[in-house]
Amino acid sequence: MDHGQADVAADPDAHGHVDVDTVQLSAELVEAASVASHDIAEYALWLGDDSLVLAQHLGWWISRAPELEEDIALGNIALDLIGHARSLLHYAGAESGRTEDDLAYWRDEPEWRSAHLFEQPNGDFAHTIARQFIAAHYLFELYSALMNSTDATLAAIAAKAVKEVDYHRDHSIQWVLRLAQGTEESRRRMITGLSDLWPFLEELFVDEPLIDRLEGIAVRPSSLRALVEAAMSPVLAEAELGVPRGFISSGGGRRGDHSENLGPLLAELQVLARAHPGATW
Repeated sequence: MDHGQADVAADPDAHGHVDVDTVQLSAELVEAASVASHDIAEYALWLGDDSLVLAQHLGWWISRAPELEEDIALGNIALDLIGHARSLLHYAGAESGRTEDDLAYWRDEPEWRSAHLFEQPNGDFAHTIARQFIAAHYLFELYSALMNSTDATLAAIAAKAVKEVDYHRDHSIQWVLRLAQGTEESRRRMITGLSDLWPFLEELFVDEPLIDRLEGIAVRPSSLRALVEAAMSPVLAEAELGVPRGFISSGGGRRGDHSENLGPLLAELQVLARAHPGATW
């Protein structure tokens, strides 16, 4: 799952094969001497699953984005998210003796912990940008706060991730403004995208019981609401877009209750590994 490049010239057998035993993980995991507790591992799954599911969606746009530069930009964002997911799932898996690949490819839908926002389908390009706008603002505030975690590994992962998510946030802002201030059609689609995705914002701020058991380690979701809303508000004002109103999604992804969109995405994500167990490439 690592998006870094291994040196394959010295090994004629290595054509993109990734092995956690031979490819060094990100630096934030190298000095982690302790294994995550069960609760910390569960929290790492929350964050890792969010990133991996979103990355899978964004990868679809490669060769389909409206501009060549966007093929590259969305692909790079997806690779960043895969990097975050790999670090988080590696940390989570150590508790049960599973690798990040085990967690990515061999869990069934009820075992995943992604929030519903990240599971929502791409839709048109404006829908993707609306989802990215909300997700990137949330992730930026989350990782900014998580850098202060008393868990050294989570803090280090966050310190690396926040720099990349800051770019993701800026990228989404530029496209929200461009679409909202473009043609009548692009503005209509941007409004529709935000209206369709906004109901899934609420779940990101729900304090599940797990959070009470991780005081000082996890970020309390409800503490992020004001920060996320304050960061998005000026962008919406500049774009002359109102805050969408309407139904609020009941959520439940943190407990394994997912939207109807996760199953098909996992089928695509996991099909190769399950069809050819143990295969390497």
